[in-house]
Amino acid sequence: MKKFIEKYIKTHIKTPKDMLWLLPGLQVKRWFALIFFGTGAIIIGILILMNLRPVYFLMTLMIKLFQNFSSEIIGVVCILFGVFLFIKGWIYANYSLLGASDSRKRHEVLEYLYRRRMLNRGPKIVAIGGGTGLSTLLKGLKNLTNNITAVVTVGDDGGSSGRLRHELGVLPPGDIRNCIAALADDEDLVTKLFQYRFKTGEGLEGHSFGNLFLSALCSITGDMVNAVMESSKVLSIRGRVLPSTLDDMKLVAKMDTGEIVCGESNIPEAKGKIEKIYTDPINCRALKDVIVAIEDAELIILGPGSLYTSVIPNLLIKDIANAIAKSKAKKIYICNIMTQPGETDGFTVSDHIKTINAHANVNKNLIDAVLINDTLNQTLVEDYKKSNSYPVDLDEENVKAMNIEIVKRKLLEDNTTTLVRHSPNRLARAIYYWYKKMLKSD
Repeated sequence: MKKFIEKYIKTHIKTPKDMLWLLPGLQVKRWFALIFFGTGAIIIGILILMNLRPVYFLMTLMIKLFQNFSSEIIGVVCILFGVFLFIKGWIYANYSLLGASDSRKRHEVLEYLYRRRMLNRGPKIVAIGGGTGLSTLLKGLKNLTNNITAVVTVGDDGGSSGRLRHELGVLPPGDIRNCIAALADDEDLVTKLFQYRFKTGEGLEGHSFGNLFLSALCSITGDMVNAVMESSKVLSIRGRVLPSTLDDMKLVAKMDTGEIVCGESNIPEAKGKIEKIYTDPINCRALKDVIVAIEDAELIILGPGSLYTSVIPNLLIKDIANAIAKSKAKKIYICNIMTQPGETDGFTVSDHIKTINAHANVNKNLIDAVLINDTLNQTLVEDYKKSNSYPVDLDEENVKAMNIEIVKRKLLEDNTTTLVRHSPNRLARAIYYWYKKMLKSD
């Protein structure tokens, strides 16, 4: 039955739309039934107090009807009439309460109610990262559950985010903006609005609307957490987005040449290999809500995204790394498909994992499994070689020696011809199937 309902919602098969109100799980019918019986009891009570003897008159009427018509006809008519009045009254009462006056809106409300009930039962997921990788993942996860907490790095100091950080003293809003847009119900419209970048205008050129919107809310509400909460309400996002810290965190990299590079935007441009990355100030404080979310999580996901500037910065906050290590949740890392020039040149899959463990510094593997893309267009590979980027090599023996499960799936977006990009839906499905398999094996 459940599969049939889901198929209907997905394919919009031709069934009277009013019948959607009979779907289980909306948590609406039960309350209107209670109202119905309560109203009936009130009416009967009033009639009794007025000494109108409602039961007596009702019985008298029934006797007269039975004398003139057969019981079969009377029963069927009463049932049909009662069902008609009850359903129509119940439906229009819902429409009135929900403000859905036309058929298109009614269908949207029904689908929204059903999806909300089903998605509210989904697993509690914490996704940790930053950049476009995290927002890509969230677009797929929001179709599986509403219980999503996106933990976003706040080390960005380039572009519009960097300018606002320097001029207004706010946390960089760029990655947070991308995650809010990704989790929004009306993704197409919100994404266009939030991602709109002003091309002209003194002081506006180069800024995105979403960054300005969040910065303004931050000034009004007092901090970025409240700003994100209020914008999330306006945009009706599924889940929530949290900065990893409210401290003015900056990234610092020590290169193998001994050079110290300050600022996230400068790290990929530095010459040499990154030896270590740390934060300034060195002991940033984790947001309390982030720790609570990790403790309550059933599934924790790291990545995808730039290893040193999107994933690891969150783990440099000691409380976050320790909370992940202690968590009983299933933990998986989404490895990048290609190496990133200036950050992960020559890195294998095991190199990514070792680097994560080293920076988290928790004396154990931070993850249970690593998710790998196993299909790649050779034409794309050749194009990426021109910019010194290569497929991340899967060194299975080294990964298995670390007691980490390897999950291989096709994760690439099909409609990309010039860029290697993860597919949101394929990412979400691969992770969800692995998570379900792990639950069954426990």
